[in-house]
Amino acid sequence: MTQRRLPRPSELKEILRPKPIVLNPTDRRLAGAHTIADLRMLARKRTPRAAFDYTDGAAELEDSLRRARQAYRRVEFRPNVLRGVSDVDTSREILGKRSALPFAFAPTGFTRMMQTEGERAVARVAQRNDMPMALSTMGTTSIEDLAAAAPDARKWFQLYVWRDHGAGEDLMNRAWESGYDTLLLTVDTPVAGQRLRDVRNGLTIPPAITLKTFVDGAMHPAWWFNMLTTEPLNFASLNRFGGTVAELLDKLFDPTLSFDDLDWVRQTWPGKLVIKGVQNVDDARDVVKHGADAVLLSNHGGRQLDRAPTPIELLPATLDEIQDSAEVWVDTGILSGGDIVAALARGANAVLIGRAFLYGLMAGGERGVQRCVDILRTEMIRTMQLLGVRRVDDLRPTHATLR
Repeated sequence: MTQRRLPRPSELKEILRPKPIVLNPTDRRLAGAHTIADLRMLARKRTPRAAFDYTDGAAELEDSLRRARQAYRRVEFRPNVLRGVSDVDTSREILGKRSALPFAFAPTGFTRMMQTEGERAVARVAQRNDMPMALSTMGTTSIEDLAAAAPDARKWFQLYVWRDHGAGEDLMNRAWESGYDTLLLTVDTPVAGQRLRDVRNGLTIPPAITLKTFVDGAMHPAWWFNMLTTEPLNFASLNRFGGTVAELLDKLFDPTLSFDDLDWVRQTWPGKLVIKGVQNVDDARDVVKHGADAVLLSNHGGRQLDRAPTPIELLPATLDEIQDSAEVWVDTGILSGGDIVAALARGANAVLIGRAFLYGLMAGGERGVQRCVDILRTEMIRTMQLLGVRRVDDLRPTHATLR
């Protein structure tokens, strides 16, 4: 028969350890987010549907995005043991400069629509973590204001070549004079992709108050309060435009874009040049011949051509073709530190993330973006330790295969 007794106070003290009380609601909310999926759930609760869907959605049936995520699920890691991995070095040289992390914040449009702290918050996190961030042509913070917000951050600028080359040249000059060292030229947008979630939501910039958005806004009063009581939402690099997002994109993007335009950009821009949106080996080879310092294998986060190639699957053939003549980066479908490690092991020089940090921004502003970085860094380090790899530079294709 079991003998029972009363526990001693000293024994209870060992097991009764309540969590410290966190008074700040944002800190309390973010403390419960342990993965990017957790940040996504918080973002969905706190953001009106049209703004959340703009980030979360993709083109048409969204197969490009789905396939990219499935490709990372097909990764099989192959670890080594007895390697001594108490200290892990996550730094990486990206276009001639060492970064504390091997990933960067991708350029995103309409960022202050997600959460009013916007690009400034992202830049401050990039500066604090010694990692690059890219400002979009369709950003909601100007080139100069972003530079002032994070003067010591490594800043890149993303450019769409407009029908009006003068406007593009002006943007490049402003970016260079403001300390941006790298230009990302996006080439996969001759026309706008059919983003059906945006069409069905009637997304406009700035958001228009209709009966549908009014009802949705009643469920997200903090978002609307912040939107209406901070600086007006507009495209800091574009003239004021009234209309839907799809109409704006059709006016902005240039279906006549050709290698002649790439040559003009290369002659105009004095810094490093990355071609964003390459989706086959032949194009990767050709843009390098025309002066690209890096090729970004990207299907625009699945937001342009649906059923497009998956970047991580393009990596081996692209690396074989261009060898060491340029760096090769990837984006799309990356939602964990394990995904980043897989891409690097497969040969990518760097990785860009977009949705992941936007989920953090929507979940908790600047602190949410920092939480995103913390999650990815922790997952990266743990994955590398389990793989038996001490340095990002030591990752090899033998560490990650696609099943």
